[in-house]
Amino acid sequence: MATVKVYNLKGESAGEMKLEDAVFGVKVDSKIVQFVANAQRANAAKPYAHTKDRGDISGGGKKPWRQKGTGRARQGSIRSPQWRGGGVVFGPRKERNQEQKVNQKVRRKAICMVLSDKVASNMFLVVDSFDGLTGKTKELIAALGKLPTKQRSALIASAKNSDMLNRASRNIVHVNSVMANSVNVRDLLAYQFFIIDKAGAEALTKHLSRV
Repeated sequence: MATVKVYNLKGESAGEMKLEDAVFGVKVDSKIVQFVANAQRANAAKPYAHTKDRGDISGGGKKPWRQKGTGRARQGSIRSPQWRGGGVVFGPRKERNQEQKVNQKVRRKAICMVLSDKVASNMFLVVDSFDGLTGKTKELIAALGKLPTKQRSALIASAKNSDMLNRASRNIVHVNSVMANSVNVRDLLAYQFFIIDKAGAEALTKHLSRV
């Protein structure tokens, strides 16, 4: 069972916290993490590119000219792909579905793997509480400067939705705040440090330990 230090917003030590091996001591499998991250990216994608095929274009119901006797190639519609203004062959369509199904057990396992890697790399920080924040950006910047984040990107998670924390982190580049129960693989991979309050760590452990 791993043990991490608990800090306050002044960067001072506020004790220690034991982490469950079932969540924070999992062996990392890069293939599972990559699969879940790619699936999450694909499920979030929205297909904007859309071309019209010959059935979507108006007109062209009448045969341009008779089948034989004109000396020209036979044509059935002016909306065929070879005509200017005609339909597009095999173009991108909005109806295409890129969603990938990920089992809940696999998704939680991937989150545990990334969290375990953060703990092993000393990029998992626990803060006793964020209640001291008043919503000012400079306060959070000062607090992050006192924590061992080395001015790198950080994802901040809390047990409850804190308007003060969200407001304070909104204007800081490379910093984002989420609720502990909504942590996902893409967010964890996008930020180098993961900072969570003590109550949030307990809630996250309980959430990821469910079968």
